[in-house]
Amino acid sequence: MPLDLASDSVDAATDYINARPRPLALYHFDNDKARTERVLERTTAGGVTVNDAVLHIVQNDLPFGGIGPSGMGQYHGRDGFLTFTKQKPVLYQARFSSFALMRPPYRRFADVLLKFLTR
Repeated sequence: MPLDLASDSVDAATDYINARPRPLALYHFDNDKARTERVLERTTAGGVTVNDAVLHIVQNDLPFGGIGPSGMGQYHGRDGFLTFTKQKPVLYQARFSSFALMRPPYRRFADVLLKFLTR
């Protein structure tokens, strides 16, 4: 059922959007800030552009990507790099660590330390 945006209310438009799979992008044209905020609060989309329909995709500092059926992830700039890379966490333990004193066989130091920490 097409929506007549010229005559229907903003609530009808947001209900129409929310009744369908989440869109990749939402373009809202309005100079009324309160009404725009209401649309932003009541809808979910991969990205939103207010008062434009072209420039969102060329903004390298804004992540672009879908949510739900329109796709997952963010593509552009740093967010795109993080989406398509896998961080490899590595922990290096110091060569000389006080934790070595806590390994079996337990030494007297471990007993003294435990007694100190639990008093």
